[in-house]
Amino acid sequence: MISGCALIIFAKAPVAGFAKTRLASALGDEGAARLAGRMLNETLKTAIAADIGPIELCCAPNDDHPAFRQAAAEHRIRLTTQGDGDLGARMHRALSRSLIAHRHALLIGTDALGLTPHYLRQAAQLLCSHRTVFGPAADGGYVLVGLSEPIPPLFGDIEWSTRHVMAQTRERLRRLGVDSAEIPTLTDVDEPNDLLHVPKEWLE
Repeated sequence: MISGCALIIFAKAPVAGFAKTRLASALGDEGAARLAGRMLNETLKTAIAADIGPIELCCAPNDDHPAFRQAAAEHRIRLTTQGDGDLGARMHRALSRSLIAHRHALLIGTDALGLTPHYLRQAAQLLCSHRTVFGPAADGGYVLVGLSEPIPPLFGDIEWSTRHVMAQTRERLRRLGVDSAEIPTLTDVDEPNDLLHVPKEWLE
């Protein structure tokens, strides 16, 4: 375990018509929700195996879904809720809250393919020598962000859910004079074309 590093997982409840809605055209609402549930479980397994510190499952729209409750009961994972605001506001709030109690904090979603325990450990280790760390996504966003201190301007006025997110974030870091590290780019699953990269058994 890497001392002083917390791991936050942002997750939507795997409910038809709410989770992975952009995949519904290929999988249907129920199929998209099933995939969301599978990806949540796989992310939890990876997070637990990484053993970098306490895990917080930050839920939307609330923490009432059985999948969230089961995770908390089986793995002693803390449940919180994302609350209101755009993605940037929600991430900033979750990271800032975690950094009150921990020296470093990482935040991930449940959409990244190729996420491994080593990947998470690498990110956590880099926070020992950098103020921020990012795991870029192949679509132009990012699959991981880690902070050693709250940096509110980092999350404001970003074009979320577009291919400009990581580029805008790099520019923001440059303007703020914040040193940052990046780990390898991963593919996330947002659009039907991304399903080509998903293991077949995850779609069964």
